[in-house]
Amino acid sequence: MKIIVCILLLTVIVSIVPTIYAEELKVFTNRAAYTDGDPLFVYGEALSNENLIIRLFAPDGTIAIFEQVIVDSDGSFNFALFTWPETSTQFPYGTYQIEAISTIQNGISRTVDVKFTSTSEFIQVPVERRVTTSVFAPEIAAINKQFRVFVQTTSDGLLIGGDPNELLSTSHVHLPSEQVVSFSKSFETLHEGLYYIDFTPTQKSTYVFHMVTFSQGTISHGSAATTVLTQDIGGVAEQIVELNEVLDETAAELDILTSEIEDFGSTLKSASSNIDTSVMAITASVESIDESSGQLNALLFPIVASVGIIVALQIAIFARRR
Repeated sequence: MKIIVCILLLTVIVSIVPTIYAEELKVFTNRAAYTDGDPLFVYGEALSNENLIIRLFAPDGTIAIFEQVIVDSDGSFNFALFTWPETSTQFPYGTYQIEAISTIQNGISRTVDVKFTSTSEFIQVPVERRVTTSVFAPEIAAINKQFRVFVQTTSDGLLIGGDPNELLSTSHVHLPSEQVVSFSKSFETLHEGLYYIDFTPTQKSTYVFHMVTFSQGTISHGSAATTVLTQDIGGVAEQIVELNEVLDETAAELDILTSEIEDFGSTLKSASSNIDTSVMAITASVESIDESSGQLNALLFPIVASVGIIVALQIAIFARRR
């Protein structure tokens, strides 16, 4: 009985060991660089008769080709994945990645990078993936007022999709106090490859946004600076608009005042003319009074003289009687 149990255990162990330890998967391509019309051959080694999943990733990380292949009994595989078409938005020039995934070896995978270029001539250099990080932040912002910072991530010119909090996990901002604040869980997706954060500054000075992209083993940096003031350009523009409105109102009031001054001027001219007329009339009256006074004096002089003579005669008569 013990012998039977030992045999069964050995059988189970033998059946399990290949699955756990006999991991064997190698992937190669016939060339490292291709151009329009070149065939792409994929070959390698794996477990006998296992089913492999072959995927071709575009530079932006999307799956361009998906195939399945069965490994030969001798553990080798060799097949034409596809022929490179003319360049297009679906197949632009850049770095592509071929991935082979085992379906029975704990899902292990192997990858190979290849170049799709405009020429078939190839210099034997390592295939490199060009990852670029672009940061768009306002040049001027206002303290305690929220603004938005955008980040664009590309690989060989194509937008890189995925979770931005993994793609940009080490991004951060340098504060004026020389402190560093991480954005590891702060990004939102505007579009695949276009991400943003909302940031509110609490100090006046310069903030430096440092964005770091890590994609398929390649790292890229991008940065932008924002100067924080008491108010931003928008606030200044609003004040200018208000000032223009006040100036317009002042100009209107000046026009009204000018019109009133013109009316007042005409009134002054009319009053001056009336005064001149009155002065002339008064002058004429005074002249008339002078003439009348002369005539009156002429009339009163004989009468006064006569009265004086009469009084003198009476005095003389009275003196004689004495």
